[in-house]
This record gives sequence, C-alpha cells and structure tokens, in this order.
Amino acid sequence: MNKKSETTRRDFMKNAAVLASAAVAGAAVPRNVRAAGSDIIRIGMIGCGSRCTGAAVEALTADPGTRLVAMCDVIPDRIQEKRKRLTQQFQDRIAVDDDHCFAGLGGYRHVIEASDVVLIACAAKFHPWYALQALEAGKHVFVEKPHGIDPLGIQTLKKAAALAEEKKLCLVSGLQSRYHSGYAETIQRIYDGDIGEIISFEENFLRAPYAVTQREPWMSELQWQCSTQYHFTWLSGDDVPQSLVHNLDRVSWVMHDVPPLKCHGLGGRSTMTDHIYGTVFDHHSVVYEYENGVKVFAFCRTTDNCFNDNSSIVYGTKGKASLLGTEIWGDKAWKWKGSCNPYQVEHDVLFRAIRSGEPVNNGAYMAQSTLMGIMGQISCYTGEEIYWDKISQSDFSFGPRPEACNDDMEPPVLPGEDGSYPTFRPGITKLLG
Repeated sequence: MNKKSETTRRDFMKNAAVLASAAVAGAAVPRNVRAAGSDIIRIGMIGCGSRCTGAAVEALTADPGTRLVAMCDVIPDRIQEKRKRLTQQFQDRIAVDDDHCFAGLGGYRHVIEASDVVLIACAAKFHPWYALQALEAGKHVFVEKPHGIDPLGIQTLKKAAALAEEKKLCLVSGLQSRYHSGYAETIQRIYDGDIGEIISFEENFLRAPYAVTQREPWMSELQWQCSTQYHFTWLSGDDVPQSLVHNLDRVSWVMHDVPPLKCHGLGGRSTMTDHIYGTVFDHHSVVYEYENGVKVFAFCRTTDNCFNDNSSIVYGTKGKASLLGTEIWGDKAWKWKGSCNPYQVEHDVLFRAIRSGEPVNNGAYMAQSTLMGIMGQISCYTGEEIYWDKISQSDFSFGPRPEACNDDMEPPVLPGEDGSYPTFRPGITKLLG
C-alpha cells in the first residue's frame, strides 16, 4: 500500500507531543470548566472486575477533581472488595456509600443516574447497550473492548457514537493502542514508506486461558456464568473479538481504517475442554484479505503450557515493522526509545476533553475494529468465508438481547448431563443465514 498520510511528519509529531503531554494534564486542567455544577466530576463503575478497577484508578489519577461515587457488579462481594482496595489508594476521593453499591444486572441504571462519567468494563455483551444508555442520559463514557460481540451490538454502538456526536459528549475506547505515542510514530513511518509497500501482517495473541472463577455454593447458574464470563460466548464473544481485537485494531489503523474485503477462519477446542471453560474455543486462526491484495494472518490461542506471544508485525517490500516493539528493520532501520502508558493516556485525554468542552469520540474505529473481530469469530465458528459487506448489514445476535437480560433469567446455554456445555461446530453451525 503506497498511500501517503495527509498528515505531515511535523503535524504528526506535534499531535503526538500533545497526546503525550496529556499524561500530566490532570493537574493543569482549566478549573473554570465545571462538571455537574462544580469542579467535581463524579465517576461510576459498571463492573468491578480487574479491568474496570484499573480504569477507575486511571480515571482518578487523570484528574484530581474526580470522585468515585457509584459501583455495580453481578457479584456483590466484588463491589466491596474493590471499594476497599480503591479507598486504600485514594482515601476520601472514594465517595461510594452502601446505598450506591448496586448488585445485579440492573445496577447499571443506578450508576448512570449517579455519575457524570461512566466507566464500562463488564461482560462485553452489555458494552454497547450500556454505553448508549449512558449517552442518552447525558453522561460521558469510557467503554472497554470489545465494543460488542455480534453485528447487532455494533449497530447499537454506532447509534451510541452518533448520539455522542450530537450531544457533544465523550466516547472513549479501551482499544488503548491508539493512545500509544510509540505505536503512532511507528505507523507514521510506515505511512511515509519506510518499509515500502505493505504486503502482509502477522498478528499473534497466544497465552494461557483467562482465569476460571470457582463456583460458590450460593451462586446461581447465571451468576456463575457472569462471574466467569470470558468462557461463555453469549457474554464475551470469545477470544477473537475479546483479545485479538487489539491486533486487528492496529491492522485497521495501519490500513487507514479501510475495512477488509473478507476473511476465513479455523478454530476449535483441543485441550481446554473441561466444563469450567464453558462454550469458547481454545484456538483460532483467521486470514483477512483486503481489496488491494494485502493479507492479515491472525492467530490467538488460550492454552496452558504452550509457546506464548503477543506481537504485531507488518511486512513490506523494503523491510518490516514491529508495532508492539516500535521498531523497523530494513534500509530505514529505526527503534523508538520513548515510554508510554496508553491505559493512562486514554483517561488523561478523556478528562482533559471533558474539562475543555472539546469532546473526543472514538466511535468510528471502535465499531470497525470490533466488527473485524466478530467476523473472524463467526468464520471460525461456522467454517464459512465471511464478507464485510454481508456482516456489516447483518442484525445477528448471540441472544438474548442485553436489554432483555435480568437477574431471574435462565442462561441461554446450560450444561448437559455430563456437565459440559454445547459448543459451535464448524461446517455444521449456521449463524448469519
């Protein structure tokens, strides 16, 4: 691909410097810009797992005027545990009383009502719906990846992004690669032709499985599945949209956010087959093809005692680039020497935007990168070649719809007589019609 970026290197480096400076902007935000009638910005957490807790730490670090005021989770003990941990770190900036600790699937409504900024990091099934509800209520949103698990969820996300634009509210993505200044400079050098024309990508996300939550005697089937949601497709979407989405987002960024033409995938369960691993596959391979002939070879695996790797390599006619390694090999060899914590920067940017009244909206790439993951996952489940034009028009959903879920419902998948859960069968399973 020989298309040059319209951004000059000077403009790019200027923008990168502004982005990097956001890491220290929390202490210098303009205090004349008020949120909720005061200098205090009220934060609420939807989900009390490790990722939402991390997002809360980053939000509280980004702006000294933030206060955590509400929390919810399906598991009550998680709320108390994370409230205690955050209080130890931030003391009186954690202003969550017992009346603002909400347990169950309906707790998100109360968190939205109590907050100015909503942090969403729970089962990915609910991410786009909760984001839309928060934006309809006039609240700024940070939402973790993936930003949906099926085409219907992406339609909801697009509505949320359009609403954020209309209401001049922030919608910030947990696809943190876009906030890494080293990745940004590496990609700019690719745009400038430092590795020649792009031929292909190799994307790896190979690791052990997500931890399994032990089922406590008091847990219902629904509570247990929600507590270990990464192992159930109807909640997490499985590992292509859940984990490999970071790699696919970087691919999309390099490809100027032009979507692929089609993909085909392979996947299944080979080792992690015990019932505690629910319905998800433990290995996936997806090949994406672009209209200009560029191919992406993408792999993810969640298996113990195997080779692990997390890498994004771009191959060109004159060299190759490692995005995660921020390095180029070839005639224009180069290595970035800086440091960046994109998890923190994305929150620095969010709260600076709120204070300045200049909203940031990541909705476009949130939708596209997540849908790339979804099409790859569906190809692995069905064995079919999936075209972008078809999946982007689909309203397929791994039901039930998020707005229909409640604490008294029965999960859509239940264990059989042997205790195992049904899984998808490539060549037999049909999903898109």
